[in-house]
Amino acid sequence: MNEPLPDTLILDRLDTPIGTAIVVTDEAGVLRAFNWTDYEERMNAWISRRYPGAAVRAGRSPIRAALEAYFAGEVKALERLAWAAIGTSFQRQVWTALCQIPTGETWSYARLAQAVGRPTAVRAVGLANGSNPVALVVPCHRVIGSNGTLTGYGGGLPRKRWLLAHEGASFRDQMAA
Repeated sequence: MNEPLPDTLILDRLDTPIGTAIVVTDEAGVLRAFNWTDYEERMNAWISRRYPGAAVRAGRSPIRAALEAYFAGEVKALERLAWAAIGTSFQRQVWTALCQIPTGETWSYARLAQAVGRPTAVRAVGLANGSNPVALVVPCHRVIGSNGTLTGYGGGLPRKRWLLAHEGASFRDQMAA
């Protein structure tokens, strides 16, 4: 990654139907991190490692309106938001491929591995998917098991279930059985 790191990060908290989200952008409005307050300690440690020396200040995120629109039912409101994520070349390749999954659809980990040209790297793709620091905007929640069932999500399966239902995606819900 050759782009310069931001000097200042803006941290906003957004109440949603599935908990309070933490949204971190740079001053230009580029999403740098997204997570839930129940994972705040882990996210703060991640920010410190990835953005050393950056000042983090509380403020109203420039992307707040798009996030509010998404949670209010405009499920495509996040599609044009800019994001930048620090990771390996392979991780960034997987995160970019995640953005190809249309709203309201899901892919399996195997399909995601094929999309990045590494069909036998399903586990590596799963690890990269799970390392996504800009969840929701880079829709890691749209990846499910090959049999159509929900699999892990860093924000917890109840949130993944809600997000997929909110977007109108089909999946097998083991909890409903």
